[in-house]
Amino acid sequence: MGSKIFSGFGPNIPIKLYTSGTVETKLRSEFESTGINQTIHRLYLDVACNVSILTPYDVINNNISNEVLLIENVIVGIVPSTYYNLEGMDNNNLYDTVK
Repeated sequence: MGSKIFSGFGPNIPIKLYTSGTVETKLRSEFESTGINQTIHRLYLDVACNVSILTPYDVINNNISNEVLLIENVIVGIVPSTYYNLEGMDNNNLYDTVK
């Protein structure tokens, strides 16, 4: 009918899921700078598998993948006594400023 009101209603059709191969996993590490002296380290587990969906009338093959966050850690360093932002300066201006 195309309406969200009737979603979930209808005939009960039995569906079974079977993995049609192996589950592939991969660990992925990510570092993100969050300030002058802080870094966030995240460790993810990427999971992917091929499944066959068995319905009474058809077999549908599909790839399912998901990303799971395992660990998130904030690494705090020493606070610097000074901070210089030299963005936008080329090398010639930098040497003139230092002299």
